[in-house]
Amino acid sequence: MKLKPRTRIAEHFDLVEDPRVERTKRHKLIDILTIAILAVICGADSWVGMETFGRAKVKWLKRILELPNGIPAHDTFARVFAALNPEQFQQCFLNWVRSRSQLSQAQVIAIDGKTLRQSCHPMDGKRAIHRVSAWATANRLVLGQRQVDEKSNEITAIPQLLKALEIEGSIITIDAMGCQRAIAQEIVERGADYVLALKGNQGRLFEAVQQIFAQSQKTQFAGMEHDYQQTIDIGHGRVETRRCWTMRPVEGWVEAEQWVKLTSIAMVEAERRINGKVSLETRYSISSLESHAGRLNEAVRTHWGIENSLHRVLDVAFQEDNCRIRKDHAPKNLAIVRHIALNLLNQETTAKVGVKNKRLRAGWDEDYLLKVLLE
Repeated sequence: MKLKPRTRIAEHFDLVEDPRVERTKRHKLIDILTIAILAVICGADSWVGMETFGRAKVKWLKRILELPNGIPAHDTFARVFAALNPEQFQQCFLNWVRSRSQLSQAQVIAIDGKTLRQSCHPMDGKRAIHRVSAWATANRLVLGQRQVDEKSNEITAIPQLLKALEIEGSIITIDAMGCQRAIAQEIVERGADYVLALKGNQGRLFEAVQQIFAQSQKTQFAGMEHDYQQTIDIGHGRVETRRCWTMRPVEGWVEAEQWVKLTSIAMVEAERRINGKVSLETRYSISSLESHAGRLNEAVRTHWGIENSLHRVLDVAFQEDNCRIRKDHAPKNLAIVRHIALNLLNQETTAKVGVKNKRLRAGWDEDYLLKVLLE
């Protein structure tokens, strides 16, 4: 029993360099990291919460950890996570994810940004941390994340994140901010396909795609090779009808020729009826995939699942937006811990409840907690 966690956590996170000087190492770094991860799984959201969890579970923790000097104090958690190298911690996270999952061929990997709203510190002139994350939609796994530099934006962070991931054979979906020729080039060079949302930031291309579909609809696509799919979803008092049209770019279209492997364009109309009220949203995309309405419609629909399955879960179940931990590298490292916890909870599938209730059960049921850790 004592060595079991090493097959899942310690064998990868042992590679993180300990930032402490030798004389201050009363607790093993892997013990600190493991307690932090377990505490967050069970509902802790602060350094005090981690210490409190550890003291409440000290007998159980001694079954799986060495704990030569007992449970670390909350100040120890704070100092270690503030000093820990986030790039090393991130790399260990990436290695751990790769060891745990085999991504299905042609799986959609959604890339999107999120701001940690309370991580700013106006007194020190520190802006809130903004990061981009990669979400494997079928596996329900966070594959990696990259912080956006304060003087930069997602356009520079996304290629860095892509370089860190194994994406060959996948379909990468990104919102309009990431609709850039260099990003499309990076995706194709890495052996993946792209579906990029198109908005006004790509002015001429966006306008051209709008006009093509507008003119084609007027003539009901007469003489135009295209594909079409309509889907209807009903649930929770809502009816959503999605209509997707796809076409190949017109031969000789200059704007399209500037994009690597631009093979199809798509228009998706999403009509929602809720309590008698109707809303209509139209989205446009460009893609390296063939003009197949069903496939592109699913990729566009699946992309926005990152909001509910990742961002919203982090805010609702983990209270990420309310976290006021701000010192040095601590916000970045704690964000990685939350991603580790979420991955572990998502991979445990016997409990048919949401993440929030899985966290409660893990805190109450030590056998279940061990199952989550070793999943």
